[in-house]
Amino acid sequence: MNKISIIQNSVLKQHERVDPKHLQKVYLGIKKSGFVRDPIIVGENTNIILDGHHRYKALVKLGLTKAPVYFINYKDKSIRVKSWREGEKVTKHNVIIAGLTGQLMPSKTSRHIIPALPTNSNILLTSLL
Repeated sequence: MNKISIIQNSVLKQHERVDPKHLQKVYLGIKKSGFVRDPIIVGENTNIILDGHHRYKALVKLGLTKAPVYFINYKDKSIRVKSWREGEKVTKHNVIIAGLTGQLMPSKTSRHIIPALPTNSNILLTSLL
């Protein structure tokens, strides 16, 4: 059974860059509300961020040392990945290589389809200090 965990954000690995304008929007929303609505989705054996790069970077920008994460088994066949961009192909292997090597993909390259994710968890920022 998966659950939301609070972990040190320093162990998380990005696989794609963030868009500065979208980051600013996410940052201001989190700062104003005082909570993170949804956890960051992370591969359980790799600590690679699969969804939530902008939330992750916003938490770092806020000076927080921890992040709410939801670990998933990325090998699960029900989890799929495709590109946001028409005609571009992205595979799970591409995501893992980018996350492990630090050779980041452009922002919004991968779109993960993950069944049964937690939503509206509303994790208070004070729990991430």
